[in-house]
Amino acid sequence: MVQYRVLSIGTLAAHPLWDERTAVREAHATTTLIESGKHVIVVDPSLPPNILLPRMQSRSPVRCEAVTDVFLTCRNPGLFRGISLFPSAQWWMHAPDRERLAQVGEEVSQRAEGERTSAAEGSAARAAAEFVRLTLEVSRRVKDAPDRLAPGVDLFPLPGITPGMAGLLIANPSSTVLVTGDAVATEEHLAQGRILTPCEDMQTAQESFREAVEIADVLVLGHDNAVLNPLRGSLGRMPSGFGSG
Repeated sequence: MVQYRVLSIGTLAAHPLWDERTAVREAHATTTLIESGKHVIVVDPSLPPNILLPRMQSRSPVRCEAVTDVFLTCRNPGLFRGISLFPSAQWWMHAPDRERLAQVGEEVSQRAEGERTSAAEGSAARAAAEFVRLTLEVSRRVKDAPDRLAPGVDLFPLPGITPGMAGLLIANPSSTVLVTGDAVATEEHLAQGRILTPCEDMQTAQESFREAVEIADVLVLGHDNAVLNPLRGSLGRMPSGFGSG
């Protein structure tokens, strides 16, 4: 039996389906813990370490050093701000996004050579320098995710938002659970058949959305909680407004 638990419920800076047009909160992705056999997997450690650590401690008895794997659903740097909590884990990403992140890492590295900052330049400069450092570290260390991360935990490609976006499919005897990343962003996106923007390939993202709701009984959403799938078995009745949002 594969166990999963939401460590931190994500949120959007501006939720377009709440009629928000500008940022009203700090965005962060949903972070999920999956336990299967000897594998302890953290998905999308989005919050900064000083915030994610107490969230993890309040939601699970699992210690950071016990985490064996970190899986990133896409290459968005906002998904891995807390990844330094898991230095002994293996870091994974679906190959297409891993390859693009490696390219970005090299570009960032070249720009950073002429933009060295010091602590005296203030908190904004230090934050920018830390962002560069972390992006470089992840781009150089993350590996192509295998088709199976652990017993009962399989890679589930969900391209569209980015070419390499992928979730994790958890197969238990009584239910199928899909950690979707932003292929299905929030409960409102799920209910209305909406795709989060920006999106690199809308048609492919819509196909991924359909696959997600076709296969899963429970969906762990990219910027929301885990929810029962209200569209299970009803693909012929996809909301009429199916599109971006």
